[in-house]
Amino acid sequence: MIYCNSCSSFTNFFFDFLQRNAMLKAMPLVKERVRALFRKALFPNNKCLAVADLGCSSGPNSLLAISWIIEAISGLCSQTGRSLPEVLVFLNDLPGNDFNSVFSSLPSFYENQKEKNGVESNCYISAMPGSFHGRLFPSRSLHFVHSSYSVHWLSQVPELPVQNKGSIYMASTSSPSIFEAYLKQFQKDFKNLLSSRAQEIVPGGEIFLTFMSRSIPDPTSKDCCLFWWWLSRSLVEMAEEGLVEVADIDSFNLPFYTPYKHEVRDVVEEEGSFTINRLETFELNWDPFYHEEDENCVFDKLKSGRNVTDCIRSVTEPILRSHFGEGLLMDDLFKRYARLVGDHLSVEKTKCFNIAVSMTRK
Repeated sequence: MIYCNSCSSFTNFFFDFLQRNAMLKAMPLVKERVRALFRKALFPNNKCLAVADLGCSSGPNSLLAISWIIEAISGLCSQTGRSLPEVLVFLNDLPGNDFNSVFSSLPSFYENQKEKNGVESNCYISAMPGSFHGRLFPSRSLHFVHSSYSVHWLSQVPELPVQNKGSIYMASTSSPSIFEAYLKQFQKDFKNLLSSRAQEIVPGGEIFLTFMSRSIPDPTSKDCCLFWWWLSRSLVEMAEEGLVEVADIDSFNLPFYTPYKHEVRDVVEEEGSFTINRLETFELNWDPFYHEEDENCVFDKLKSGRNVTDCIRSVTEPILRSHFGEGLLMDDLFKRYARLVGDHLSVEKTKCFNIAVSMTRK
C-alpha cells in the first residue's frame, strides 16, 4: 500500500486485515495463473523465475503473495518430479517504505517455506524502490508481476478544472468535469503501469492485479464513494465549528480512483500489450472483522464504526496532515467519522467492491 508508511502499527493492523481479506479472495486465481505460467516452460530447470510485487508495503501481508507463488510452484514440481527453480523476488514500493522491517522478517519466512514445502525454496528477496507508474526493471527480466490494493491510488491528485466544494473525492455534488478529470488521471496512470510492465515482462509472462473498484458505471456509486463522503462530512462538521477552514476542504482531494470494470478493459485494450485471462469482481464488508454469515458474529455499530475508521485512518492520516497541517485534530476528526460510519452501517451494510484481473504479456 502506497500511503501508509508513516502510520501507527495499530491502525496499519486494521488496514492489513482488510487487504488480507481481498488477497484471500484472489488467492485461488493467483495460484492458477502461476501454475499456467509454470506450464509454459518459460523458465526450465536451473533457470531463475523472476517475480515482482508492486506496492508491497511493510506489514504482515508483504510476503503473503510470494508465499502463495512458491507454494503453487512447489506443488507442481512435486507432481511432475521437477526440482524447484530459483525464485528471484523484487519487493516494490515508494522509497519511504519501511523495507528494513520486511527484511527483518525474512529468516522466519524462509524457515516457514522450508517447513511447508519440505525443501529449501531457493528464494532470494530484494527491494526495488520507486513508483510503479514508470520503469523499474530491465527489459524482459520478469516472469510474474503481482500487486494487491495499490493500483487504485493515483500517481497524483487530478488537475481539476473547478473546485470540488465540500468534498474530498468524487460525489453526487461534484461537477461532471471533476469525474472526467479523475477518469483521465486513472487512464494515464494505468496505461503507464501497463506499458512499463510490458517492457519488463517476458512474452508469455503474467501480471495479476487486485484493487478497489465500483460495481456500476456511475462514478458516484456508493460502493466506492461513501468511504470518502463520510470523511468529507466529518471535515465539514469541524469547519462549521471553526476547527477547519472551508477553503482547506475545498482545495483538498484524494489521489484515489475506483474504476468500473469496463474502464479497466478499455485501458488494457488501448495499451495493447496484454491479453486479459480473467477479470473477476467480488465484494467485502467495510468492517473486515464483521462476517454476517457467522451466526456468532453480532453487529455492533460502535465497534464497526471504529474498525472502518482505523482502516481509513491508516491510509489517509499522512495525506491529511500534509495538506491541513499539524493543527488538524485527527482524533476529533476520526471520532466523528466513526460515528457517521457506524450510523450508516446500522442502516445499510454497504460493501467494498473489488476487481482481480490477470493478464498475459503478448
